[in-house]
Amino acid sequence: MAAPGGSSGTSRRLVQYVVVRADLVRTLAWPLGAVITQACHAATAAIHLHYSDPDTQEYLAELDCMHKVVLEAPDEASLSSLSDVLSREGVAHKLWVEQPENMPTCLALKPYPKENVHHLLHKFKLLK
Repeated sequence: MAAPGGSSGTSRRLVQYVVVRADLVRTLAWPLGAVITQACHAATAAIHLHYSDPDTQEYLAELDCMHKVVLEAPDEASLSSLSDVLSREGVAHKLWVEQPENMPTCLALKPYPKENVHHLLHKFKLLK
């Protein structure tokens, strides 16, 4: 059933992608809750930074129908490389760098239509 009050009336799907370093848990033994916190920081920051963007506003307007996809990057190098690619392609995102460690832990894109950004993320698997 369609959500009442939807702003677009279209069938396009807005998705917020979050990419988390898998090695934080698997190699560095971070608690799962700490890793989830990093993803929450990145997602919130990306929404905040792009709050006035029309896709972000549409995404937020359908609060009960938000779609997020959480992917895993193997390590810091792959996460940083992805951030570089996204920047070159003009894809708005936030690379979350944990302080005071100055350690990139994850990144989140602003909400986008899935078909606009999926091709840049297809090599990353769902976080397990």
